[in-house]
Amino acid sequence: MTGLELRTPRLLLRPWHASDDAEVAAALDIYRRDEVARWLGATPRPWPDLDYARARLARWESVFGETPGLGLWAVVPDGAAHPAGTVLLVRLPDADGAPTDDVEIGWHLHPDAWGHGYATEAAKALLEHAFGTLDLPCVNAVAYAGNAPSFAVMQRLGMAAQGSTDRWYGVTMQWWRIDRADWLRTHPGPLADPLPGPE
Repeated sequence: MTGLELRTPRLLLRPWHASDDAEVAAALDIYRRDEVARWLGATPRPWPDLDYARARLARWESVFGETPGLGLWAVVPDGAAHPAGTVLLVRLPDADGAPTDDVEIGWHLHPDAWGHGYATEAAKALLEHAFGTLDLPCVNAVAYAGNAPSFAVMQRLGMAAQGSTDRWYGVTMQWWRIDRADWLRTHPGPLADPLPGPE
């Protein structure tokens, strides 16, 4: 099953393509960088090689078919040849890695794409999708202590800090959350336009 594509004023959000060699190389260039990988809990970090990157992208493509409406999107700025990063809306795993009913939003961008507001713009589009299309009651975000740039994005999204928690991923992280009612009260109009995905 293919994933939904979303268009914002400056970005196309679409599935990653594991069959595209240039796209695999672009993903490796993002996730091999310590300044990106240091904030991710997955191992190995950073990503070691192209084979690993291709396998990860293939896994990400499959997420769209497991839970309709959820997944990991490539963030492609207008005019860019390759994705600048990833934005995700997925089920949070418990300490043993089993998916829970709690949904997480997150973002990982190449350092060259930092400072342009792409993370906030892409995440707003996914929150709109989460609350306007999927009718989710709330969306969570988690990050390691010290990840000030991510905390700033969470604040710009209107998320509220909930303190630290170890209920997901089996590690202690800082937890932020936004409820559907709060989002709809502060975001009355659409940001992103859904585009029909390929069959």
